[in-house]
Amino acid sequence: MAISLYDVSVTSFLQVLGGVSGFLDRGLSHFTDNNVDPNEVVDARLFPDMLPFWFQISSVAHHSLDAIEGVRAGTFSPGGASPPLSYADLQKLVADAQAGLKALDPAEVNGFEGRDMAFVMGERRIPFTAEGFLLSFSLPNLHFHATTAYDILRTKGVPLGKRDYLGAMRVKA
Repeated sequence: MAISLYDVSVTSFLQVLGGVSGFLDRGLSHFTDNNVDPNEVVDARLFPDMLPFWFQISSVAHHSLDAIEGVRAGTFSPGGASPPLSYADLQKLVADAQAGLKALDPAEVNGFEGRDMAFVMGERRIPFTAEGFLLSFSLPNLHFHATTAYDILRTKGVPLGKRDYLGAMRVKA
């Protein structure tokens, strides 16, 4: 059985976004139960020179749905939402990315295979094929930012475990 570009990109993006959505919900419950304003975590960082929680969640959306849009357009650039963002805004970013990915036509995504595209940052242009970009750039970035967001919530006392990060696995029926 062949594995399609849609299967290795969009379904993987959706699994990670599902995990992120779930641990954001758990975070909100934890903060509510402990009389903590969830917006206090929005600017939290693991280390002073790392980007804050809002950036991590924004990047999860950017490296999933926006990555597919970048492949469609032929270029992808750094970006995503910028502050000020509330905790609820971050949850909406994730929900919107999930909805956008679910609306994609698998045949269209599979048709991107072999297509040239580039990562563009200022004057720098890095050439990729669609599948090379999605699998070697966006998917690792998606996991990095999702993991960092998860870790920030853990440092704030949110009781999360690995299962919260994994989201809904694609188990055999």
